Amino acid sequence: MDVETRLQLIKGVAEEIVTEEELRDLLETEEHPLAYDGFEPSGLAHLPFGIYRPLTLKKLLKAGLRFKLLLADWFAWINEKMGGDFERIRKVGEYFIEVWRAAGVPMDQVEVVWSSDLVRDPEYWKLVLSVAKNHNVRRAMRALTIAGREESLENPTAWLFYPSMQVADIFYLGVEICQLGMDQRRANMLAREVAPKLGRRKPVAVHHHMLMSLSGKTPEEKMSKSKPETCIFVHDSREEIERKIRKAYCPERDPINPVMDYIRFLVFEAFGGFEVRLKSGEVLHFDQYPKLEEEFRKGRIHPLDLKLALVDYLDRLISPVRQHFETPQGRAYLSVLE
Repeated sequence: MDVETRLQLIKGVAEEIVTEEELRDLLETEEHPLAYDGFEPSGLAHLPFGIYRPLTLKKLLKAGLRFKLLLADWFAWINEKMGGDFERIRKVGEYFIEVWRAAGVPMDQVEVVWSSDLVRDPEYWKLVLSVAKNHNVRRAMRALTIAGREESLENPTAWLFYPSMQVADIFYLGVEICQLGMDQRRANMLAREVAPKLGRRKPVAVHHHMLMSLSGKTPEEKMSKSKPETCIFVHDSREEIERKIRKAYCPERDPINPVMDYIRFLVFEAFGGFEVRLKSGEVLHFDQYPKLEEEFRKGRIHPLDLKLALVDYLDRLISPVRQHFETPQGRAYLSVLE
């Protein structure tokens, strides 16, 4: 596969690339550059992790990237996920791996790494402190959004380690492409800033889109597991999916809403098109998202018609994962979350 084809595949998952020129240079010199993403094991898998991330990952693997999945159990512990219980955090991490496997990710092509393995190496902590020596407390506090936290002098001191540890992960793992969501931008920019000071090559940052909350009125309102009614999980039944989608924010003629967001980033990515049956009985088929958006802006498609069509597609995407976890093997992974 030539460089241009590989570049286009990677651009297909990116909302932002820092920088495209560096990415092109990397692809020209490395046949299989190393990318990574990291997740705190916490709670049930939702659309962003269980459906969207596997869709984007398959493109990256097709582009020839090597990929490491970092299960950030220490970060989850710092962040008090699963009540700070390490054993439960570990089991949730194993459940995360099973979700990806059920979603069709070729796990033999993904290297799974745990934070708890990294922290056993004194050289890792030397790297954490080297990163910390090269940025100030103000910068660390500003980067706390990567942990879903706000800046405050009342925060636990442990949270201040979070940005330095995340940047150290990137360097320790030898990551060449940071392929995380837009919400992790500050950590990746910090890594790029610190890298030359430590004599390291700047990692390329390829940030993917963050799916909107069901109640989101702006793209910045992302889907969060901490608000179950504004979130769709991979275990939701078709009835639950329909109930949630019917309540989703979707004003007429305004395409900035979660329903259009899921159609664009999930349906078109997975199925290559979108079909909607209007109340009149007419069926419209779209091969490209911009045409759908144009028709919606004109008012030709009612939000309810859009929602009902989306329910079908989401159920088709989720059902293989849902069904897997209804088997005895799958249910065993869910016991820790009950």
